[in-house]
Amino acid sequence: MEQRQRVFDFLEAHGIGYTWYEHPEAPTCELALQYCRNDGAQHCKNLFLRNHKGDRHYLVCFDARRQLAVRELEHRLGQGRLSFASPERLQRWLGVKPGSVSPFGLINDTAHHVHLFFDRRMRDWPVLAFHPNDNRATVVIGREAFDEYLRIVGNSREYIDLY
Repeated sequence: MEQRQRVFDFLEAHGIGYTWYEHPEAPTCELALQYCRNDGAQHCKNLFLRNHKGDRHYLVCFDARRQLAVRELEHRLGQGRLSFASPERLQRWLGVKPGSVSPFGLINDTAHHVHLFFDRRMRDWPVLAFHPNDNRATVVIGREAFDEYLRIVGNSREYIDLY
């Protein structure tokens, strides 16, 4: 509950509109999609990766109904050999546990270390849905409000074709 409240407090402090709802724990997108309400949002999958040296970390966001292999992502991202970051790295950089990864973890990345890769199609989605750093809830946020959130947290990001 504390993790999600930090997200809600951050959004409210910056005047960013959103709605949210609770559901049973959903550590995977496949499970989370079962709890989706008819909220009109595009639900997003979020992968937290590290480079081979372990000195760069990436958050990759795309359609929750899609699958992407890490080797395929390596080619598309052009960042060399990638692997999933450990739970310790996830906690250090995004302040979350596995199964609760989302762009809202960037409120904990005050060093702006994590670089984001978004699927280019996300630019066209008017409403997005992510966990609020707690996989027992979903935040629904409009595209413009989400863009404002990203501007405020300040991490580098780019939109690319992921599939």
